[in-house]
Amino acid sequence: MEEKKDRICIIGGGPAGLSCAMYLEKKGYYNYKIYEKLNKVGGKCWSPKLKVKHNGIEEEKSFETGAIMGAITYHAVSEMEEFGGYFHKGPDFKEGEPNMRRQFLKLDGTIDHPFEPKVNFSFKKLFGLLKLKKQMKKLNELMQTKYKGYDCYGHIGVAKGEYFGISKGVDGHCGASKENSFPNYLKGSNPNLKDLALPFSEFCKLNGVEEVQRIWIAPFTSFGYGFFDEIPAALVMKYLDVTTALEFVNMRLWTWQDGTEQIYVHVNEKLKHPAVLGAEVVKIERPDGKVLVTIKTSEGEKTEEFDKLIVTTPLDQFVNYADATEDEKELFSKIVHERYIDYIATFEEGASPNISGYLVENMVPERLGHAMVYYNRWQYLDRDCPATVYALANHTGTPDKEYDEVMKLMDEDMAKVGYPIKDKFFAQEVYYCPHVSCKDYADGWYDKLEALQGTKNTFYAGEIISFGDMEDTCAASKDIIGRFFE
Repeated sequence: MEEKKDRICIIGGGPAGLSCAMYLEKKGYYNYKIYEKLNKVGGKCWSPKLKVKHNGIEEEKSFETGAIMGAITYHAVSEMEEFGGYFHKGPDFKEGEPNMRRQFLKLDGTIDHPFEPKVNFSFKKLFGLLKLKKQMKKLNELMQTKYKGYDCYGHIGVAKGEYFGISKGVDGHCGASKENSFPNYLKGSNPNLKDLALPFSEFCKLNGVEEVQRIWIAPFTSFGYGFFDEIPAALVMKYLDVTTALEFVNMRLWTWQDGTEQIYVHVNEKLKHPAVLGAEVVKIERPDGKVLVTIKTSEGEKTEEFDKLIVTTPLDQFVNYADATEDEKELFSKIVHERYIDYIATFEEGASPNISGYLVENMVPERLGHAMVYYNRWQYLDRDCPATVYALANHTGTPDKEYDEVMKLMDEDMAKVGYPIKDKFFAQEVYYCPHVSCKDYADGWYDKLEALQGTKNTFYAGEIISFGDMEDTCAASKDIIGRFFE
């Protein structure tokens, strides 16, 4: 393969930036640099380690503060695994591997069984589950017919009733065939896709499938992606397409022995030019077809010249350090994000949860700031395993919750369900799930962004392009490199 000479600057060493570099290399581009302001790669895929003691033995284990799991539909992540030589565990977990087991808890600490008709049986519960099953079947049929074309990465054309992007389909699953599965591009017209600009709750009501929100809420809202009355249905259904949702329901999930962060550590180590860490981009100038990038490190500032720029960091922050055009300023000002707060907690000896738990009653705007889910990673540690606890702090039309208040509410919730916290580690608030409002989505925000691609030799990748999980983020990089870099 002939080496291509363009000098390319990639801002950000998270999943988007590293996947951009990987896909560039696969096309013969080796003259690139990745600048990452932190002293680590992986972005929100952060898997810190804690020393844990169990049965008198102390050891160090990885925990998660961001991405946790994957599924058979994680195509781009699979390509990252192959490149880096670091692979997932599951869905059949072995002794000593991190496990994806979970249960549902009521706020009084009692275990709930919302999807098991024989447990705490009642005719009301049985009829409710039969209704849910019927609506799940209906939704699957609707997504294959009425909303044909929804299951591709990205949002180009949706507001106009069109679709264009790499297929998310898996051959043999939920109506997918080899011809319309990854990595094939899908393109077509379907006016019904405009419905995906509606809030997910309204989308479900429109189609008579309100009950399915009971299934979608746990892997969506509790994972920090917002509430169903404010988030465009496109974000929900493209992330949790029917195949992926069923993998969650049936617990056919992946995770990684040393954490999701290590996917990107391994990729970075295999790149021709690993990310430059501790290098903050403080200024971008794009005069006369050039791209001038000023970097600040511990040694001071320097400016380098490039031919092309790929921005994988938050676009609403890009305007703070770049010579942003009026179009960029206007478009990027419409980006909003979730305030997601989490910490890793330890408990008194023998008193921690021994399985992950969903607190579904807290996954509504009225309970903003309360703990929604806690993640127990290591089954064999039993009651000595620390857990990561998560909560959302913002909702459209509701006053934000302050960080300290959320931390207090999370502590109180864990105590209520029977797991009072001893110590907290790695507590943080995260810029999460950048997206636009339903109104801006319907007004064609994504088509306007597409029209800007390549302007001033600048390309936009990252979470906002498709969705804020690592699969959609990496697949967006595949799409951008595939279409704009020959």
